[in-house]
This record gives sequence, C-alpha cells and structure tokens, in this order.
Amino acid sequence: MSIAVALILIVIGSVIFHFLSPWVMTPLASNWGSIDDTMAITLIITGIVFIAINFFIAFAVIKYRHDPNRKAKYEPENKKLEIWLTVITSIGIFAMLAPGLIVYADFVEVPEEADIVEVVGQQWSWSFRFPGVDQQLGKSAVKHISIDNPFGVDPLDPSGQDDVLILGNRLALPIDRPVKVLMRSKDVLHDFYVPQFRVKMDMVPGTVSYIWFTPTKLGEFEILCAEFCGLGHFNMRGHVQVMPQKEFDLWLQAQPTFAASMLKNTSQLLSVAAQSGQELAQNKGCIGCHDFSGNAIGPSWQGLFGKTQILADGTEVLVDAAYLKESILMPNAKMVKGYAAIMPPLPLSELQVDSLIAYIQEKGATQDSTTHNTLLSGAELAQTKGCTACHSQDGTRLIGPSWQGLFGSIKELSSGQKVEVDDLYLKESIFQPNAKIVAGYPPVMPPPVLNEQEALAIIEFIKTL
Repeated sequence: MSIAVALILIVIGSVIFHFLSPWVMTPLASNWGSIDDTMAITLIITGIVFIAINFFIAFAVIKYRHDPNRKAKYEPENKKLEIWLTVITSIGIFAMLAPGLIVYADFVEVPEEADIVEVVGQQWSWSFRFPGVDQQLGKSAVKHISIDNPFGVDPLDPSGQDDVLILGNRLALPIDRPVKVLMRSKDVLHDFYVPQFRVKMDMVPGTVSYIWFTPTKLGEFEILCAEFCGLGHFNMRGHVQVMPQKEFDLWLQAQPTFAASMLKNTSQLLSVAAQSGQELAQNKGCIGCHDFSGNAIGPSWQGLFGKTQILADGTEVLVDAAYLKESILMPNAKMVKGYAAIMPPLPLSELQVDSLIAYIQEKGATQDSTTHNTLLSGAELAQTKGCTACHSQDGTRLIGPSWQGLFGSIKELSSGQKVEVDDLYLKESIFQPNAKIVAGYPPVMPPPVLNEQEALAIIEFIKTL
C-alpha cells in the first residue's frame, strides 16, 4: 500500500512542480514558435503517459495486493489488450513524430531571399563573415588559414575580396529578415546556439553545416556553445544584436573587408603572386625556420631582399632574385654565416619559386611600416582570440593564471623554479605556452594564432592590469 501511495504522490508532485517551476523557456525572439509547439506536444503526450502508467501501477498494487485466499489466474495472452496497446502507442508516437517532421522540413528549407552570414568557431571564441556587395562569400579552406588570414579566405578568389570580417564575439543582424547561418569549426566540435532563437547546430571540423531563422525582436541575445569543446567551453560566449535594417546597414558598412584586413596586416595589399607565395610559405613549412621577426632558426626575411649577406666562407653576396631562387632550390649551395646547413631542398615549380620570392620581397619591405595602431587593441585581441576564456582580468581563478597584477609578479613554475613575469616571459608564454607552466595550472593552452605585433599588443594590455 505504501508503494502505491508513494507513486500517487510522485505524480501529483510532478504535475504541481511543472506548473509552479521557476525554470521556464526563454522568451521567443525568432520565427521558430513551431519548435516550441512541437516541444509542448511532446511534453503533453509523455506527461499523459507518465501519469497513466504510474496511476495504473498504483491501481494494480492496491487491487492485486497479496491475499492468501486468492489464487492467481494464468493468462499468457490477451489479444484485445495487445491491440489496444498497439493502437494507442502508435497514435502517441505518430502525434510526437509528425509535427517534428513537418517543422524539420521547414527548418532545412531556406527561403530564397534569406541573407547569409558565416559563423566560425574555435577554442574558445566566435568570429563572423558577411558577403560583400556581390552577395557571395569567397571560397575558404583550412590550407589558407594563417596569422594574417584567420578565416582561411582564398586570397585568389575575387568573390572573397569584399567579404566583411567580424573578428569578435558580437554579431549584428537586421530584424524581420531571414538569415541563413553557415557554420564551420577551425579545431574541435562546437555548437552554435542562441536559446531565444530556438535553433542550434553542431559545427564539425571539415564540414559546413547550416541553420536559418528570422529575428523578430530587437535586443541583445546570448550565443552559447552547446557542445563540450575543452576546458574553456563554459566561457565560449558571444552576443547577437538585433537592430533595425538602416542601423544594421550602417554597422555593416563600418566593418573591415577581407581586402582591407590584409591591407591592415601588411600596410599594403600584396600582389597576387605574393599572396600565393604566402600560402606556399605556410604550407611548405618555410615560416617554421624563416620569419619577419629575426627570432627564427634561419635567416630572417625582414628586409632581406636587396641586402648584402656574409656567407660561411667569408664572401659577400647581394640578395636578389637569382640568389633567392638558388637558395630555395639548392639551399646548401651558399650558406649564410652563423646558420646550420639543415634546410631540405624543395621540389617547387618555377612559378612557385617566383611567388615565394615576391612574398619575401613585398612582405619584408612593408613589415617595418606596420604599427601597433593598425592592429586591434590588446583588449580586443584578448577577447577575439579566446584568451579571456582561460585568463580573468579581475583576479578570478580560471583555467589559467589571472592577468590582474600578473606583470612584475613572481610566479612559481610546476618545475619548482621561480620566475619574474616580464616582457620576455610573457612573450615566451604566448608563443610556447607549455614551456613554463605556472604551478597549479594544467598545460592546456593551444598554440596561438598571433603575429608578433599582436602578441606585443596583448602584453601591453596585460601590463595595464
């Protein structure tokens, strides 16, 4: 009897809790009220089944409780009962599945007039890309991703030159305009989720997924990652700002295009040949030993073209196109003094060699004129690159050490060694994040997608805290 009473109380308590619960669905801010309706239908049907089954169990426990004067009747089959159960169960399943299939059909059928925006996820931040005046997104690929091209836009695709890039966690959208959201991930599984829009979709590396919706309310709505993507997952957040169309148009016009972004990073837009050479330098691993900072294993490319180099045998040579071509195809023919003969020969075509030389010549000549003012501020970079997911600015303990009061402090490393946090230590910690781990923190920081000037901007920002 006590079991039957407990079951009845559980059912009554569950129903009361449902209507008095403080946890309710977030307000709807898109066209997907049908998703709410589908969830309500599912909840009602499963709720009825939950009540019916538990009340039946309670009824059976009471009616068929143990009685020494009653003998159980053996009945192996009851076709009438089986038919009723099959029919009722089928109706319930159909009532739950049919609305979902109808809504899903609408969910994957994007309106022709829908605007397009691309969402790119990485540990642990969001970034966004809009098509330019041609209303076409340029091609993108993992092989194009670099420090200067975090979206991986194909620099040789004319459609991508006017693409609008949003390097931050804040996305603006116009109200009452359907939008198709293309989604891709640069590292691990993510999930783009705006609770008020009632839409979410996984972002799988190497695959482009999509959703669509129409924002119906002005305001700011939070973007969440709904797929566990590492230790900083909890802080992978952003915001969607829904605004009137005219306000959105003004906002979009103020954002940088891909061409302007490349111009900002190099002080002038590289030629097509130099852009191709930049990709080759990334793909062939050249930048692993040569860079524009002077801190690499091989000779720096900064200001290299036109310079006089001293070779290992003491002779001098002018760095021109002929010398660079020979050094690329036969790297150990003329070794620069002070460097080891470790570069392997590269099987490149003449066109590829010419593009590498163009890149060395143009990028090396323009690098000196790039200033900190052309870059995002350190605070903005820390946000857009996902640094704030692991490092707080107010002393709060997160996955990594807080930046508040960090500069100039003495930190004990996991090895027991103590170091002073200066410019050199911070720079090393950015580019070699797991070389010197602070005691009490895990070695989980991913390699940065930063150039040297961006790293210096972040260091200057850390100093202000």
